Amino acid sequence: MVFQRIIDDVKASTGSAVRLSSLAAVAAVALFIALSFACAAAFIAVMDVYGLVQACLVGAAIFLLAALTVIAIYAVQKHRAEARAAERTTSATHAFLADPVMVATGIQLVRAIGVKRLLPILAVGGLALGLLAARSHAADQAPAE
Repeated sequence: MVFQRIIDDVKASTGSAVRLSSLAAVAAVALFIALSFACAAAFIAVMDVYGLVQACLVGAAIFLLAALTVIAIYAVQKHRAEARAAERTTSATHAFLADPVMVATGIQLVRAIGVKRLLPILAVGGLALGLLAARSHAADQAPAE
């Protein structure tokens, strides 16, 4: 009985999503056709007044401006996403080091192992952490897709 209700809910939400997606697709096609006719009308109007070459140049300039605007918006959004990701990473690291339980565990570990034995372990761990950071930094410098 419970499973049947879950299945019915999934069917209803899937059907609703399919209907909304198909309506969005039809709206996108209609918008594309309307934009095409508007561009054709503007092209003909400019061509009648200034000539064929100038009409082509104006059309190219308008679409170039639109493309540059989209590229600028994309770059800003990508930069914001990278900044948020970096902020989350640093805040997680600071929260990890500021946790009193972790500090107490670290102190107990130093007491249990001893400072003389712990120094070589920390040196190897620091070296591994440095290599890992260099590898992740090199991966971040890779060209974007």
